[in-house]
Amino acid sequence: MIAKIFAVGSVAAMFLTGCCDKRASCEDCSKYEEKSAAVQKSAAVPAESRDAATLAEQSKQAVLPEKPQESLSLWNDHAPAKDSLEAFVRATTDSTSPDFIPAERRIAVFDWDGTLFLETAPTYFDWMLFEHRVLDDSTYKPSKKQLKAAREGREKKVFPGLSAERERMVAEAYKGMTLSEFEAYVRAFMQEPQPGFTGLKRGEAYYKPMVEVVKFLTANGFTVYVSSGTERYTMRPVVVDGLGLPPKQIIGSDVVVVSNNQKGADGLAYTFQNGDNLVLAGQSIIKNLQTNKVTTLASEIGYRPVLAFGNSGTDASLLNYAISNNKYRAMGFMLLCDDLDREYGNEAKAEKMRAASEKYGWIPVSMKNDWKTIYGDGVQKAK
Repeated sequence: MIAKIFAVGSVAAMFLTGCCDKRASCEDCSKYEEKSAAVQKSAAVPAESRDAATLAEQSKQAVLPEKPQESLSLWNDHAPAKDSLEAFVRATTDSTSPDFIPAERRIAVFDWDGTLFLETAPTYFDWMLFEHRVLDDSTYKPSKKQLKAAREGREKKVFPGLSAERERMVAEAYKGMTLSEFEAYVRAFMQEPQPGFTGLKRGEAYYKPMVEVVKFLTANGFTVYVSSGTERYTMRPVVVDGLGLPPKQIIGSDVVVVSNNQKGADGLAYTFQNGDNLVLAGQSIIKNLQTNKVTTLASEIGYRPVLAFGNSGTDASLLNYAISNNKYRAMGFMLLCDDLDREYGNEAKAEKMRAASEKYGWIPVSMKNDWKTIYGDGVQKAK
């Protein structure tokens, strides 16, 4: 089967080289687009369909005042990263500035885990969902490998590294679920209390200062994308609810999806019928990390971002893609997990990313020194 061969080949190549309205399914993007219209204020119109005068007139509406109205109020005054971002937005949205960027080219891309959303209590959202599926869901019968990996994670806090086997185990855990069923499964998990904190649910674990950044950028004519190593369908409900972005602006690792009546036939040989449902096939296609993040942006967006945000070495390619040989002014920002009091930080990793920022020309963001809060009032780190 061609799809199966492609899935295995893509995963192997990757490792060698390195919703929404709760009544709607992820298959119906129109619902999400309506919901996110208020957040996404700049509907881009191709430059070639507008004359220069029209473009200039429209861009005047996006010019920032001396102090931007959509302020970054949860950031400490004069935090270097905050000042750099505000200056960048001011210059690139001013039609009289030599750094002006047309609205349709104001592309900002964010990593998700550890950049916008909690990844340290004790690990990534998708792996915690996998543990829940294997250890807590009596309707699922896991394999011995799945059971062993999930137990080691929960009991010993030992998590498998990136590998084709890890991706296979996780993908197989949801095999046969329709997309609507899986969305509902993720949503139910989002409502559970977040381990390691009080006053926080799993689906609410966003870094509030970074949510401000997303709103700040969209208010000033930027189109925001999230590009993550987390699987796309897993991430969608959490991102749509937390950030108000439509599914088309959410990019993740991909898995095989088939019709429930396809019965192993190749997609080229099967015709989707009335009454068919799309289901998860239990196969991983590609892990969206490192250079894979760059190639997915090229295929799904078509424009190079001018702003990129990450938090680890697997985001290095994303940040470098934004700032290297860009025809527009561009910046990369690297979050440092250096807060040990309000968060479960890692000083060694933070210092590594600080050194990488200096090496590559990224702007470091200190969670400890730059932010007034992380998860907002009422949320406390468990003792």
